[in-house]
Formats: sequence, C-alpha cells, structure tokens
Amino acid sequence: MILEQFRLDGHTAIVTGASRGLGAAMADALEEAGAKVIRTSSADADLSDRASVKSLLARAGDADILVNNAGIIRRANLIDYSDDDWDAVIEVNLRSVFALSRDFARRLVEGKRGGKIINIASMLSFQGGIRVAAYTAAKSGILGLTRALANELAPHGINVNAIAPGYMVTDNTQALRDDPVRSRDILARIPAGRWGTPEDLKGAVVYLASPAAAYVHGTVLAVDGGWLAR
Repeated sequence: MILEQFRLDGHTAIVTGASRGLGAAMADALEEAGAKVIRTSSADADLSDRASVKSLLARAGDADILVNNAGIIRRANLIDYSDDDWDAVIEVNLRSVFALSRDFARRLVEGKRGGKIINIASMLSFQGGIRVAAYTAAKSGILGLTRALANELAPHGINVNAIAPGYMVTDNTQALRDDPVRSRDILARIPAGRWGTPEDLKGAVVYLASPAAAYVHGTVLAVDGGWLAR
C-alpha cells in the first residue's frame, strides 16, 4: 500500500530548533508518522558554539534522519550591517548545517546505514531580499550545499534534500508582519492569499523523510503558497 511508504516507524529523527514554530511542527509531524524524535533548541545546543555543534550528535543514538531547521536572522541596511551580525548568521545558518550534516553522514556511512538529511532553505535561497544580506547568503548557500551533499551521499543510500518555506507565521517574520506596507506587499504576491503556517510544512517533511522519497536526491521543495510561481 502506498500510504505505508510514508510511515516512519522504527526511525529516529533529530530536529534542530524544535522548541517552537517550524521546527516544532515538523517534529510533531515526524512523530505522528511513527518516528522517535530528538528535539533540540538553543537551550541545549548552541549552534553558534562549535564545540556544542560537535557534541550534539552524541545524543543522537541510532538516528537516521536529520532536519537542519535552526536559524537566526539579523536585519539592517547594508551600509550599517556589522561584521558580528554577518558572522553570527553565517555560523548558525550555514556552517553549523555543514558540520552537523558532515558528522551525521559520517556516522551513517561508517555504520553502512542509509538515512535522510533535510535542510531548511528559504525563498531567499532564490531571491535577494531586503536588509538581510547574511541571511540571504546563508540560505543561498544551503541550496548549493544540499545539492553538493546529495551528489556525494546518494551512493551511500543517504538522501539529502531541502524544504524552502515561503513567508510563514514565525518569530523570524514578526517584523515583516508588523509592518503594514511590507505585509500588504507580501500578501499581494502570494497566490494562496495568506501567510503560511508551521503546519503547512508537515506533509513536506514527512514525505522527504520517508521511504516514499527514496529516489529523491538534491531537490528543494518549495512550500510557499505559489510565491515562486508568481
């Protein structure tokens, strides 16, 4: 039965940034599909601390699914954008994803086990945005990193893919939603006519984590209400 291909019984997933928002919804979805889920948050895994990133997988046990969701954003006009803000965003949003994916993949390869790595990209993986230079650079990097890792890891039975959420109701978009002009302009471009919700990502993450996506490598699934089609 095809629906059985979407079950995750017997699998264990790590979801970073899972205390709220997109991460919490995706962790819930994986559990609902039958997986055991290890949820991490900034309270127990500081992804800006390289030692903390390295030790995170010690909690992973026999995990075979990694969802790299955690991220931060810093907004400022380009001419005012500080090196510290740039470094902080790149460290958490891109370098830690690389490091976690590398170490997670190493465990799977050494154990001769397949698995799934799911990165969280963004509309800014495809577009430039405004006042978010570091975030755009990091999310553009996630798109390239996803493809590069997929090429290397597919022969080992490890699928690497990404989800690109559209404009979602999260802490990261609070400033945009509070700005009546920006909020109006964004909504006017979304064919679905609404901001996305964390629950809109549930189906996408279960699909990419499941046996149903066994032959899907290096793709980026946009969950954006039609934004990129506009």
